Amino acid sequence: MGNKNIVLEQLSKLRVIPVIRTKETENAVTAVLWLREAGFRTFEITLTTPDAINIIVQLTAKKDALIGAGTVTSVKQAEECIEAGAQYIVSPCLVSDLPDVCHQYDIPCFLGACTPTELHLAMKAKADAIKIFPVSLMGGATYIKTLSSIFPGVPLIPTGGIKPNEVKEYLDNGAICVGLGGVLINETLINQGERKMIFNASMEILKQAKL
Repeated sequence: MGNKNIVLEQLSKLRVIPVIRTKETENAVTAVLWLREAGFRTFEITLTTPDAINIIVQLTAKKDALIGAGTVTSVKQAEECIEAGAQYIVSPCLVSDLPDVCHQYDIPCFLGACTPTELHLAMKAKADAIKIFPVSLMGGATYIKTLSSIFPGVPLIPTGGIKPNEVKEYLDNGAICVGLGGVLINETLINQGERKMIFNASMEILKQAKL
């Protein structure tokens, strides 16, 4: 089993990917720290976060979590992220040349799609999993169930607008894991030092995510 398959298998066991998207670098670092304490073991650092590449470097050096790079929309960005240590690459859209580049480094690539046609094109581009985004606007868990019936065996990672109490429903309806931001990476709560509130939300989500 190649490294990219091992990473995909690990994510399917971890079940939830906290998507780190903040306006301030420090808040992103704090979010990861608090979420790691709660029990999360993978994080997607989006490139829209200030100093995202350096955050990836710092986190991968610790070797205590699976670190991915998100909102990747070009080959150049993917290469920069992989050089920084990213262990998986996530795009919000269908960038067809990303998978081939990632596979040269044995790194899995997840392409974004909304419709069945986009999903099919992402598969043809050799994406290792398909990020269904923004899933809440497409019908939620019911939409994932429908896509799973049309494309059996295709790894789906719904992201975008998923509420904490919906995690189990998505997992039960065909998602191999879910991308989650919301209350987990709430900058207002982080700035207010509301660690306990985020910790409690994390524990509830992790409880739902247990196999």
